[in-house]
Amino acid sequence: MVLSVNNLSKQYGKLTALSGVSFSIERGSVFGILGPNGSGKTTTLGIVLGVINSTAGSYTWFDNKTAGNPRKKIGALLETPNFYHYLSAYRNLQIAADIKGIGYDNIDKVLEIVNLHERKNYRFSTFSLGMKQRLAIAAALLADPEILVLDEPTNGLDPRGIVEIRELIHAISGQGKTIILASHMLDEVEKVCTHVAVLQKGKIITSGKVSDILGTGDIIEVVAGDMEKLKMEAQAHPAIKSVSINSNGRLELTFSSPLSTAEVNDYFYKRGITVSHLLLRKKTLEAQFLELTRQGK
Repeated sequence: MVLSVNNLSKQYGKLTALSGVSFSIERGSVFGILGPNGSGKTTTLGIVLGVINSTAGSYTWFDNKTAGNPRKKIGALLETPNFYHYLSAYRNLQIAADIKGIGYDNIDKVLEIVNLHERKNYRFSTFSLGMKQRLAIAAALLADPEILVLDEPTNGLDPRGIVEIRELIHAISGQGKTIILASHMLDEVEKVCTHVAVLQKGKIITSGKVSDILGTGDIIEVVAGDMEKLKMEAQAHPAIKSVSINSNGRLELTFSSPLSTAEVNDYFYKRGITVSHLLLRKKTLEAQFLELTRQGK
């Protein structure tokens, strides 16, 4: 594991920002910390990066097997990019390298990675918000870290800027780096992350692979001539978690374990029910998140 978090808690006076937060992050994953504003995402990142002291709990980088300061293997972007507006992108990265105490050898390389090499001699003030964010990510990559930590990297960006950051995260992940991403944007987490921890009011509601969390989030719509019998048989199936009638008068089924449409159709057919309508709908991470937060209240 590159990071193990164990029962982290943080109190600000009477305010509980984090309460017993635990999760682990595997090498090479894109790990999303998902939650609304005020859920404890930034506090969690601040603690594991050594910026904030926890009230209780612990965390471990690289299973404590790394000699020296593990922070040197981590690149982070936790706040709005802070560059000199009147200087070029290249010069700003030189200053960032000086602050980090490293050479300039990687500047051209990271500019290529974030697709800004052709604009390296342009002033920072001429950049769009998306370009400024990509330059900040370039600065975080200067020391060639094993892990990249990003707090709300698409916040405030237009749709094009969001797509550019999403593609950049995919590209960086493809180089074998581990990415830890905090966001309240459910759709973006679903599209870029391999794993996710869902936070609400400082507590972990659920964590694991995005595919697993969404794996039981399918909805199947079913219609038959005898809707009462259909509903009764559906409620008797051990893997069908809920049965309801939607606004179109169709039966909606959700599942505690995955079932294919063929399996659902076969189940009803063997009980003398001929299905006239069968439609699979994928539940989005947003719908799943709303359901989880309702359960976690």
